[in-house]
Amino acid sequence: MSKKVRVLVVDDSAYNRRTIVKMLEVVPGIEVVGYACDGEEGLRKFFDLEPDLVTLDLEMPRMDGFTFLRVVMQKRHTPVIVVSARSEDSSVFKALELGAVEFVTKPPGKISPALANIRDDLVRKVRQIACTDMNKILARSLSALGADQVVAGRSRRKWEVGGEGPFRQIVIGASTGGPPALQQILSAIKGPIPVGIAISQHMPPGFTRAFAERLDKVCALEVREARSGDVMKPGRVLISPGGKNLLFRSRGDKVVASVVSPGPDQRYVPSVDVMFASASEAFGPSILGVVLTGMGNDGAKGIIAIKDAGGATLAEAEESSVVFGMPKEAIATGKVDQVVALPRMGEEILRWCEAGRRR
Repeated sequence: MSKKVRVLVVDDSAYNRRTIVKMLEVVPGIEVVGYACDGEEGLRKFFDLEPDLVTLDLEMPRMDGFTFLRVVMQKRHTPVIVVSARSEDSSVFKALELGAVEFVTKPPGKISPALANIRDDLVRKVRQIACTDMNKILARSLSALGADQVVAGRSRRKWEVGGEGPFRQIVIGASTGGPPALQQILSAIKGPIPVGIAISQHMPPGFTRAFAERLDKVCALEVREARSGDVMKPGRVLISPGGKNLLFRSRGDKVVASVVSPGPDQRYVPSVDVMFASASEAFGPSILGVVLTGMGNDGAKGIIAIKDAGGATLAEAEESSVVFGMPKEAIATGKVDQVVALPRMGEEILRWCEAGRRR
């Protein structure tokens, strides 16, 4: 980075504030310009100091993190990382819909020595997110909020693609910016489809169940957190549990899910590469792989495995990616069939699933 990232820390726990400030202020390229104990003080310092990035607690007195987020996104679009306790898991996705870019899981309680364990994750995300294009974040947030309003119950409108298409399974990988993108894509599917869907979204343990439940409420498809033994079937969406990997096993004429612990050397979990590779073995050419926004190269090896098995592949375009790391690396393999901007991704997935549409 050519200049320091100026950070404002907002948390009602004095211990948490001090610890987060100490974590960040010793890192080259990061400068903590201030801290606040609630949303009201946070807003005053936000407008006075004009930070490049904010770390934000959600549950605070006087003014909570949601109100703070609404004002920030209306007045001065700035990247926000939610630093949330596990007990606030359902609230995290509300914050992402309001415009927060990412979240880091902190231990519950006002004082916990385990808070120091978030340092590497927090520092990595501060560096990654500091230069985020907030217009992309807000566009995703508006689309996610719109989906909440549109889908009050399950749509039973018949999908206009008759019979079985060329694919049995869609697999999707995502990281930063992924939750609202996935909601936008799944919301574009208004009725029954002849394929199953599996998703690996980089997420810590404990959050994916709330994420799946949230998607299930606003989408026409059945969405659930994956469990070992779940049968992949048309119209079912399985979300890989946070901190685990999702594999597929052939069992007669069926394919079932298997949830396993990651290897010690795996940096990104749930692993997109692992899921893609396993899916390519279980489904062969009857698979469509999709890589969405995210940091790093997770998914690139998996894209190669899918193409080698005869499947098809899509990647999100740079113009809509919050972080163009994962799609860029996937595209660089030369194995991506089509690059698609997020607003068209849901429609394009359906097009690829139409009978006979193979390239």
